[in-house]
Amino acid sequence: MGIVYEAEQKGAGNFVKRVAVKLIREEYSKIEEFRNNFVGEARLVADLIHTNIVQTYHLGEISGQYFMTMEYVDGINLDDFVQRHRDTHQAIPTDLAAFIVSRICRGLSHAHQRCDHSGRNLGIVHRDVNPRNIMIAREGDVKLTDFGIAKAFDLMYNEEGEVIAGKDEYLSPEQARREVTDARADLFSCTILLSEMLLGENIFETNREEATRKNILELSIPDFTELRPEIDPRLDDILQRGFKRDRNKRYQSAQAMLTALEMFLYGDGYGPTNEKLAAYLSDLFGETGATATARWNEGTTPGLEHHEFD
Repeated sequence: MGIVYEAEQKGAGNFVKRVAVKLIREEYSKIEEFRNNFVGEARLVADLIHTNIVQTYHLGEISGQYFMTMEYVDGINLDDFVQRHRDTHQAIPTDLAAFIVSRICRGLSHAHQRCDHSGRNLGIVHRDVNPRNIMIAREGDVKLTDFGIAKAFDLMYNEEGEVIAGKDEYLSPEQARREVTDARADLFSCTILLSEMLLGENIFETNREEATRKNILELSIPDFTELRPEIDPRLDDILQRGFKRDRNKRYQSAQAMLTALEMFLYGDGYGPTNEKLAAYLSDLFGETGATATARWNEGTTPGLEHHEFD
């Protein structure tokens, strides 16, 4: 329903800043529901100032057309990252996959805990955590974006219980059942992202929406160590808990899931960092991209180099 342009923000003294400009597609711009939700999204994310969330600088309007000026992320989205591994027949390193999801959890934790000026929790649920809404900057920062179908008290149009919000293959069970969600729904989606990076495919996805939702509700969750032997049993434990269909048995907060991932990553010492992810991206999208995973596992990922992403 929206479109994003690369743009330049210009100011005094030859000031130029590269930004992203997001607006509603023309065919939707005259529909009040979409306009109100767009304004609600801008108001919602205005105060979500966090390194793992794409920043929004300004909400404007020209001739009835609303637009948002946002942080420009020089990099790729997670869908491109996963597809590059498929194209080069490589498996994403397990610790790198866990690191990326841990950064998503950091951003979600900030959003989930956000309160209004009176101290009331806004009840934010993103509801659309999927690979195209995760950006990976050239510098290795992982950023969550697009709160366009999020829910939050008094800010966003919400028909929860009547419609399904989100992409079918990344829904939580409660979304698939058209139930009222809370922050724990986003954590099931995070677990889908983690398993997809580890296996190279989404275990729930089919070519039919109804079948995909049925899998989310009923498919037996596998032992991931059997599907990919190098997956550490501790990481499998995180996956098993994140995939609990009873949300009371799932991680109860993004902070709790973040802690579990960081204990796995750093409990035995040094682990992945933004800088290491940046170097890996440079390698993956460079001329030697087909050997990026092997070089990572050998600990020989090269230093930062400049490569243009396709």
